[in-house]
Amino acid sequence: MNTINKPRTNYTGWALLVAVALLPSCKKDGNPNNLPDVSSAAYTGKIDGYTSSEEVYPKNLVAYWSFDDTKNEKFSNTAPTASVNDSYVDGVRGKALSLAAGYLYYATQFQSLKTDSLKNWSISAWVKIKNNGTKRTMVFQLARPTIFEGNISFSLNTNSNNAANDSILSVQPKFTTQGGGTQDNLNNVLNKTNLNNWVHLVLTYDYSSGTFNNWMNGVKVGNFPNRGVGNNLFKSWEPSEVLIGANYNAAGRPVNADVSFAPMTGQVDEIRIFNITLPDAHIKALYNLGVAKK
Repeated sequence: MNTINKPRTNYTGWALLVAVALLPSCKKDGNPNNLPDVSSAAYTGKIDGYTSSEEVYPKNLVAYWSFDDTKNEKFSNTAPTASVNDSYVDGVRGKALSLAAGYLYYATQFQSLKTDSLKNWSISAWVKIKNNGTKRTMVFQLARPTIFEGNISFSLNTNSNNAANDSILSVQPKFTTQGGGTQDNLNNVLNKTNLNNWVHLVLTYDYSSGTFNNWMNGVKVGNFPNRGVGNNLFKSWEPSEVLIGANYNAAGRPVNADVSFAPMTGQVDEIRIFNITLPDAHIKALYNLGVAKK
């Protein structure tokens, strides 16, 4: 009996050809959410996503001293009640305030710094200052009339090292509490910098947790951030005034016998007060923008 050999259909090869033919229609979608294309041109010339310091939380910036040929606070246009031994020099951006044993005094209750307006806060400032070995320096104080301790005292321990030391800057700010006392923070370890250059300093306070941080040139440097809640929480007592470069005693308005502070000899620029706790990345952005003179 003869056996007829029928040709076999190659189903495997046929299926492979069909699969290859269908590949373009089965391509995985690389943009499932249909997000718009990102152009690299949108980031050209920007630093950390910003073109200038003005773009960092502008809606939360409640007080600002640029010192660009003016000593007035920007938003209220408040001029100092008194200014002593001050002039303008080239700053981080534009002009800066130079003090030769001098200060600015604002006998004004700033509405944005009143008790109900200021819970969380951040203060950013650029300073160029040397150690003196004898006296402390007040960069900025939200002062309380007739009281030595301010609501916020942005102070430097320029007394801790002599004038020959141009690499250590000790920052020891304080704030007043709801219980009537004070809390502070100190950078007695991470304090190395170059005092021949502008140094960026930032204080941040978180009201919900009582966390108080110090920053230097984009680096968190405070050693004692957890300042407690309850009666240890910050309070912006009223009335208040503003001093730049001194406290009351150093400004010739003594409230007690303390002589630990002297009027500031140095330079300060770009004082900014925010009513939020600035996120870490934005503090670093402010520093990087300042370095770029933006």
